[in-house]
Amino acid sequence: MLSSQTALELQRKDVRCVCQTCKGSCFLAIVQHTEHNSMIRTLSTDLSDCQGTFGWQWVFSGGTMAQATKLVPAVERATRILDHVSRCRVHPTLSDLARELELAKSTTHTLCQTLVELNLLIRRSDQTYQLGPHLMRWSNAFNRQSDVATEFASIWDKETELPGATITLTVLEGSEVVYIAARNSAVSHSLVDFRAGMRLPAAFTATGKSFLSYMSDFEVKKLYANGLPEARTPHSVQSIDELLKELAETRKRGYSVDNQQVAEGIVCFGASVLDSRNMPIAGVAVSVLAEDIDDEDRERIIANIKRIASSLSIRMGADLG
Repeated sequence: MLSSQTALELQRKDVRCVCQTCKGSCFLAIVQHTEHNSMIRTLSTDLSDCQGTFGWQWVFSGGTMAQATKLVPAVERATRILDHVSRCRVHPTLSDLARELELAKSTTHTLCQTLVELNLLIRRSDQTYQLGPHLMRWSNAFNRQSDVATEFASIWDKETELPGATITLTVLEGSEVVYIAARNSAVSHSLVDFRAGMRLPAAFTATGKSFLSYMSDFEVKKLYANGLPEARTPHSVQSIDELLKELAETRKRGYSVDNQQVAEGIVCFGASVLDSRNMPIAGVAVSVLAEDIDDEDRERIIANIKRIASSLSIRMGADLG
């Protein structure tokens, strides 16, 4: 297969990718918008007659494009088949896969046959497909190799968007969050010293609110059946109804806020780290001085804490697609 670049013709929210080698519209894609960039993700590919290459593109807010990452078509298609089978509630047939993924039936048959031979798929007696046992080996190996604190440190070591910020990583234990990693800035350290092993009420902290937002109102009420913990500041949430309102807002906007509920003068923004079941296993938060933050700073911090949480979630096996 010859090497070539793809030309992108932006059409509102659609991107039409035209292969420069064969001049054909070899595949379609859409733009998935995030805070600072838009990810162009392949929706359908059928490159049986194409001699070009395709891949992922990033379109940044300034309009510039990053260089495409070249993908091997067969590997990309096989991955899409496995992803689709994993999401199906009803075991799909070969025809189902070809139709839903917009692949040639002959191509789908060859790929599925290979995946079956490798125990990545199982062909059932009714000619439908389910995931195979070989995937469990990868899953177990991934779980052995993955540690959220280690991944947090790895990401933070490369972090350049929040210089000097205080960032923390917590897990939930009952109605408290336990800090398992913290990088303190000199400023916030003078008001509150976040440290590994520290415990704080989940109802007041940004990461705690993020954890609680994944619970139902019934579960939250049950957790606090004996009432909320003693307020740490005049800003600490005082009633279960207030807390439930905050959690509803957290679910809606996708991040949590501790507005001086833990320590006066400190505002924290948090987001959840999800596992392979898309359930929270940890929380990350950024803490800043309340008097130093304006609307622009707020939006920048929120965008970055969500980005960090998403990066950690992906490393822990979450499906954010």
